[in-house]
Amino acid sequence: MQAWVEERQAGLAEDRLFLLSHPPVITYGSRTAATDLPAETAGIPAVAVDRGGFATYHGPGQLVGYLVIDIKRRGVLDVVRWVEDGLIEALGSLGFPLVRRETPKGASSLVGVWTADGRKLCSIGMRIRKGVTSHGFSVNVAPDMSVFHTFTTCGLHDVTMVSLAELAAERGQPVPDDAAVRDAIAVSLGAA
Repeated sequence: MQAWVEERQAGLAEDRLFLLSHPPVITYGSRTAATDLPAETAGIPAVAVDRGGFATYHGPGQLVGYLVIDIKRRGVLDVVRWVEDGLIEALGSLGFPLVRRETPKGASSLVGVWTADGRKLCSIGMRIRKGVTSHGFSVNVAPDMSVFHTFTTCGLHDVTMVSLAELAAERGQPVPDDAAVRDAIAVSLGAA
C-alpha cells in the first residue's frame, strides 16, 4: 500500500480504489487498548497497522476497500463523509437502507455506516499523509459474525456488528453476492 501512496503523492497515479477480501485478521491502530484485543485463544492474529481507528476484523465474507486518493480538494472530514455517503448510497441501491451517525461531543467515534436501530455494518479507518489517503473501509457482507464477540470493535464496547446476510434474512430478501456489492460501491464512489 505504501508504494501506491507514494505513486499518488508523486503524481504518477490517479486516485484509486482497491476492493478485496482478506484472510482472517484483526487490525488495530495505535490508540487501541490492549484490553480491546482478542485473547490469543481466539485463534485470530491481531496486527498493528498505521491507520486511524481502533480494532476491527477483516476476513472471508467481508469486502475491504482501500482508498488511495489525493484529498487536497477536500478536507479530512469531507473524505470520511464522502465514503459514508457513498456506502449508504451503494448499499441502499441493493435494498438496504442505512444511515451515518453523528458522534456526540466527548464520545467514541461513530464513523461508519449503521442500521437505523444502531447496529454497525461498515467500519472506516484511514490514514492521511502528505495529502493522500491509505487504508479505507470494510463492509460485512456475510462473514463469520462470531469473531466480533472476541474483541472490542472500533473502541465501542456496546456496539453490535451486523452483516448484509443478517439484514437480508430479517427482511426476507436474498443476500447480494460480492460482485453486486463491489459494483455498487465502485459506482457510488466514482470508480466504475
